This record gives sequence, C-alpha cells and structure tokens, in this order.
Amino acid sequence: MTTKIVHVAVGVIKQGDQYFLTKRLADSHQGGKWEFPGGKVEDDETVHQALFRELKEEVAIEVLTCTPLIEISHDYVDKKVLLEVFVVDNFIGEAKALEGQASAWYQLTDFEHLNFPAANQAIIEKLQQIYL
Repeated sequence: MTTKIVHVAVGVIKQGDQYFLTKRLADSHQGGKWEFPGGKVEDDETVHQALFRELKEEVAIEVLTCTPLIEISHDYVDKKVLLEVFVVDNFIGEAKALEGQASAWYQLTDFEHLNFPAANQAIIEKLQQIYL
C-alpha cells in the first residue's frame, strides 16, 4: 500500500518579531500541537490559491503578498506530507482562529517551549537562521 502524500500550503504569519500560531484540535492528526496555519492544496488550485483560501477560512486574514521560505517532505508513518511554506507579513485583517482552536502570537525564542509536529522543526530552524 502506498501512502498518499498530502500537499499542504503553510503560512508563517509574521508581524514585527511575533508569529501567529494555532493549536491543532485534539481529535486531528498531530492533535494538541502548535502549528503554523494552512491547509491542504486541492486538486484544482495552485499552492498560492490554497494558502490564500486557507488563511482566510482558518484565521480571517487576506494575504496580500507572501515569500517562499522552505519546502519540506516529512513521513509520519501513517501520513506523508509535502509542506510548501511561505512567510506572510503583508496581509489585511486581524489574525484569529476561526475553527475553535487555540491561537496566540509568539516570539521565535518562545518556540522552544512549545510542542510542534515534527515536520515543523525545519521551519523553525529556517526562521531562526533568518530572523535571530
């Protein structure tokens, strides 16, 4: 049996030195862990369209521009993901979680105290290289 690869558009929402994170709902894959918002790229859309749609649906912001940060393939055994990650620092609206999950703004230095899915580690390391 081949494991399907889930293609995900991820937004690192950044304002000054703060990053907006959401906490995965307990009953979801990697539930209870903090993450950068985003979601699955549908068959009929580009990764940018998916990112803009997901961030509007999930955290109520309208992305004006974004910058590619990193691409990550990760195998969770039960699921493989391909994350295309973008820095989103130009947007309209006030980021807030719309799907019942916890959310908060954090500084990069706070990340070491938070529990993230394993695939997010490369994102954090890349952000630390650039912004710390």
